[in-house]
Amino acid sequence: MNDDAVTFGFVCVQNAGRSQMSAAFAERERRERGLDDRVEVVTGGTHPAEEVHPEVVEAMGELGIDLSDRVPREVSTAELNACDIVATMGCSTLTLADGVEARDWALDDPHGQEIERVREIRDEIEERVVALFDEFLDEA
Repeated sequence: MNDDAVTFGFVCVQNAGRSQMSAAFAERERRERGLDDRVEVVTGGTHPAEEVHPEVVEAMGELGIDLSDRVPREVSTAELNACDIVATMGCSTLTLADGVEARDWALDDPHGQEIERVREIRDEIEERVVALFDEFLDEA
């Protein structure tokens, strides 16, 4: 990466769990690192659910991140092709344009899991997002 803006995309099928947590952590990192003018965050799903999974809202709320007002949304191929890096959650068969770096994080789906397992998935997502920002900053 260089001093130009970068766009991170976080995608899963329903946009109701893993990608929502990823986007929320990315928004937090962007804010805390003072990168509002350099980092854009895109999230969506290929077949969005009606709501963010309640167990995901609960687990994120434990960290002071409120996802209760978030609504899963469909993401377009054009939006994803405009990203620099797209992280899929292990459930995607996306074909992206040349120049878009795709990373499959292969994360378990938190939907319907016990809260302890949702916390583990949440914590793994947080680590991956922080590492993505560390990599971005190291190369900037």
